[in-house]
Amino acid sequence: MATGETGFDDVTYDLISVQYHALKAGHDYGQYVRDAENAGKGEIADFFRQVMAEDSERAKRCHEFLRELSVSGDAGPAVT
Repeated sequence: MATGETGFDDVTYDLISVQYHALKAGHDYGQYVRDAENAGKGEIADFFRQVMAEDSERAKRCHEFLRELSVSGDAGPAVT
């Protein structure tokens, strides 16, 4: 696998990046749900909940792929 500037292969870096952004966005969406609810916009709040669930699933899938790469030894150098 190609190794990026971080010392980790590009696929591992990409998965970590997607996982981070999905988790970060999920944190922010909680506020969006509250804002929509406070504005009496239940349908929009439901939309934000759906987006939050999708990002949660996306982060989970990244975690599973990273675990597989770790077990196979393709995840780059071990962090000590």
